Amino acid sequence: MKDLKNTFIEKLHECNQHKNRLLAAKKNLEKYMPMNKNKYREFNDINMGFVDQMIFRFSKLQDTMGEKLFPSLLELMGEEVKSKPFIDRLNRIEELHILYKQEWMDLRKDRNEIAHEYSFNQDEVLDGINLIFNSSSKLISIYDTFYDYCKNRFEFVRNNEVLK
Repeated sequence: MKDLKNTFIEKLHECNQHKNRLLAAKKNLEKYMPMNKNKYREFNDINMGFVDQMIFRFSKLQDTMGEKLFPSLLELMGEEVKSKPFIDRLNRIEELHILYKQEWMDLRKDRNEIAHEYSFNQDEVLDGINLIFNSSSKLISIYDTFYDYCKNRFEFVRNNEVLK
């Protein structure tokens, strides 16, 4: 159980870092949003770096939550998760009032949309940037709800110095 708790804390810390860097990227991009062709033409390498950071951190936050934190939370609660498919785990997380399954699935779809980030079609690139910029607020909100749930439920999370 100690290893599971330590891993859980490590993954919460990792997600906090993803969230903070995602928020920093969004702050640097907000003056360009919503993105359009004229604004995009003004972009330099630094601006594109913030776009890359936003997309990367969005993806990493969602991956770490779905692949690591959700199953670990259920395990910490004494539930069997290894044999359950992801959708069943997601249903259980929804039952805990941490998220709405459809919102999570929509965010997953949004993430897949950014596969065209380096497309030759500028409209697709702009749509992807706007989509992730807007969707990231919902992802961060879900993470914050998850984090608060864990702090309220587990003393080892609430009292951990790494997370303060």
